[in-house]
This record gives sequence, structure tokens and C-alpha cells, in this order.
Amino acid sequence: MSESQAPSDFGRVDPDGTVYVITGGIERSVGQIPDSTPEEAMAFYVRRFENLAAEVTLLESRVAAQAMSPEEAKNAITTAKGNVTDANAVGDLDSLARRLDALSEVLPAQIEARKAARAEQNAATVAAKEAMVVEAETLSQGNDWRGGVDRFRVLLDEWKALPRVDRATDNELWHRFSSARTQYTRRRKTHFSELNATRDQAKAAKEAIIAEAEPLADSTDWGATSAAFRDLMQRWKSAGSARRADDDGLWARFRAIQDRFFDARTAAQSAADGEQSENLAAKQTLVEQVTADLDGVGDVESAKAIHRAFLEKFNELGHVPRAAMRELDSRVRAIGDKVAQLEADEWRRTDPEARRRAEDTVAMFEAQIAKLEADLSAAEAKGDARKAKDASKSIETYTSWLDQARETLSEFTK
Repeated sequence: MSESQAPSDFGRVDPDGTVYVITGGIERSVGQIPDSTPEEAMAFYVRRFENLAAEVTLLESRVAAQAMSPEEAKNAITTAKGNVTDANAVGDLDSLARRLDALSEVLPAQIEARKAARAEQNAATVAAKEAMVVEAETLSQGNDWRGGVDRFRVLLDEWKALPRVDRATDNELWHRFSSARTQYTRRRKTHFSELNATRDQAKAAKEAIIAEAEPLADSTDWGATSAAFRDLMQRWKSAGSARRADDDGLWARFRAIQDRFFDARTAAQSAADGEQSENLAAKQTLVEQVTADLDGVGDVESAKAIHRAFLEKFNELGHVPRAAMRELDSRVRAIGDKVAQLEADEWRRTDPEARRRAEDTVAMFEAQIAKLEADLSAAEAKGDARKAKDASKSIETYTSWLDQARETLSEFTK
């Protein structure tokens, strides 16, 4: 169809309202619109042609973008060709048919390109699976019992995500991978079986140490008993680790026995020497002071400087009574945790990747709003109230989202 020809140039309307179209040099009837003017009847069938033309244009763009497989494209072209051939519409149907014929001619090249892409993908898949097999075989000989099992889990998930290759190659690679995983699992089970036996021995040894320690808890022979506890501690360390649940309970019992003795010794020493009590009072005052100094400080560097100065002064002071150490240490750790949290918050706020994502989101919403505003202007110009209303509602929605995105972005500019 030339630029000077309108779709209506390819048809006519009889006085009785019958509409005709010319295709292949032959005129045929496409239908009749009762109780309508010739112009309205012609416009109805021209719109049908325009819809067909839009479908052909969409199909052309999808084929060009390879948004469908060549086989799907072939079927779609055949269907479209049938629709055009039998269309009850007025317009240059012959031109649409020629465009569809031309579209069919690009499919062979796409088929060959797809074959080449599949071959390339197959080679890449084989290479990826071979690399996984090599890594799995290496892991199967190692002793990383925690990281190894996690890595095997990741490798298995990655393997499942890859497409299959030819059966013989896929089976051979899977056999090697599976065998490596089985070998690792067996060695791991053997290791933990032996480890459990060792832990049982450690548990028995530590229970014996606790039994020896219990009579010493109330001793007032400070020097000899302190030396005895040091020997017991050395034996405790040499005994190794029991299972975690057992080990924690055993340590709590042993530590409580030690604390009973050493707290009594400290109390006796403090009675003779008030220096530790003075140190405690000074450190408590220092802790209260730095807590007040940090309150409301939002600048990370200022907070770190205050914390460093505090630690220097704190460490210059001497020992405190043993009974007060835990509470004091807890308060000091809380101060350090607060400064560390400020530092972590600052890092998150200045994270360039997060900022980039926030900027991209704002830009995306701004672009969408600009497009919707253009759609609104176009609809208003055409007098299309429905489209104008839809565009206006969409602008309100995207503006709300944009406000939220800008608020998020503003967090990175404080």
C-alpha cells in the first residue's frame, strides 16, 4: 500500500450497505452493517484491517527480536496468513500477505542460529559440569567437614539448575559427581564417629576433674589451692572438647567451683587492701561519664574518638574486685557495641551499591510518570476521557511510589 492510499481505497460500499474489498485483483464481499451510513460501514471494516495490520507489525517485531522460536514463528505466520486471506476487512490485504511471506524467509537463518546457540550452550554446560566434578572430587579428598558439606549442597543445586546434555555425557559426569559426594559423606561420617568417641573420653576426664575440684572450693589456703586450680585448668585444656551441650554444662560447673574459691580469695584480699575498690569506683564513674558523652552523638568519628579516649583512661586504672568484673565488663562491652553499631549504620547509609539502586528506582518512576503524563496529554487532546482518567490514576499511583523512593534515596544524602 502506497503512502497516498488509505485502507478505504481498497473497497467500496453498495447502496444496500454491502461492503466489498479488492484482493488479488478480485472484488469480494466482506459483510454488511444494517442501519448505518456507507461511511460508518466502511469505517467498521477499515478498523478490522488496521487491527490485522497491527497484529502483523507485532509479529514482525517479535520475529525480529527472536521472542519466539522459529517453529512458533512459523505457526504464527501461517495462522496470520490465514487470517489475512479470509479477512472480512477493507484495506491492502495483499500487502499484509506479502509482508508475511517476507517474514517466513528470515526463519531458516534463525533456525541455524538457534542450532549454533544450542551447540554453544551445550558445550558451556558440559564445561560447567566438568568443573563441578573436578571440584567435587577435590572436596571428596579434603577434611573440610563443615564447609565441604555446604559446598556440596551448593554444587548440587547448581547442577540441578543446569540443562541436561546428551545422555551418555550427562550420565558419565553425574556418576563421577555422585561418587565423589558419596565418598566425602562416608569419610565425614567416619570422622565424626571417631570424634564422638574422643568427646566421650573428654567428658569422662572433665567429670573427674570436677570431682577433684569440688573439695577445694571452700579452702582458705589461698596459695596452695590457687596452684591446684591452675593444675586442674591445665588438665581441663588437655582433656579436649566433649559434645557442645555437655561441654558447656561441664564448664559451667567447673567455673562455678573456681569462682567460689577465687571470689572468697578476692574478698579476703580486698578486706586488706582497698585499692581495688577505689579502682572500681573510678572505673564506674568513667563508664557513666562516657555513657553520657556518647548519648546523642551521631557522628561516627566523634564517637570513635570518645571511645578511644575512654579505653585509654579505663585501661590505665588497676584491677577491680573479681565479683564486680563481669558487670563492669558487660557495661564496657555495651559501650563498644554502641560505637560499633553507629559505624555499621554509617556504612549501610553510605553503601554506594544501595545508593545506586535507590537512584535507579527514582529514575525509573520519574520516567514512567513522564510517559504517563504524555499519555494523559494525548488522551485529553483526543477527548478520550476514559484513557485520560486511567492515565491520571496511574500518575497518582506512580507519584506515591516516587515519593517513597525519594524518601529512601534521601537517607543516603544525610
